[in-house]
Amino acid sequence: MMQMLEAGGLPVLSDGERRADTDNPKGYREWERIKQLPKEPSLIAEAEGKVVKVISQLILSLPSDHEYRVVFVQRPLPEVLKSQEEMLRRRGKADSNSDTSAIEEAFQRHLIEVNQWLMGKKNIQVLRVHYHRVLREPKAVAEEMAAFLQVPLDIEAMVRQVDGSLYRNRMK
Repeated sequence: MMQMLEAGGLPVLSDGERRADTDNPKGYREWERIKQLPKEPSLIAEAEGKVVKVISQLILSLPSDHEYRVVFVQRPLPEVLKSQEEMLRRRGKADSNSDTSAIEEAFQRHLIEVNQWLMGKKNIQVLRVHYHRVLREPKAVAEEMAAFLQVPLDIEAMVRQVDGSLYRNRMK
């Protein structure tokens, strides 16, 4: 998603600390300082007018004195957990016998909390984008994002960023 938005012409706030690797061969578009948002909410001002990747846990720390447009990418949790497990395995940190049902349940509760919080915020507009739909219909998704963000985007450049070969951690 971050590569799509950047290719579309939006400025991305990224510090380049995480380099491309096996898990993300196109590279990361992340800003490490965003992790300090709960303790330092004023830092969000540095992101004004830019795209910033914010994990769902940190969304709850967005200060209410700003307006936000959130593109919330949703992927089936079993696939997210499988992807995370594969990444940890490659790094030699995985427990291959672990039961992920408790983690999946905790994530589900967390997503319900985040969605309820978002619904109650007048300063936040949300576009929910399903991961599989991006793979199946990248042009339609890119057009919807341009309309939602209310900015002209290079739709064809966005579509070229979608690489189905990177969809490796599928649930069977």
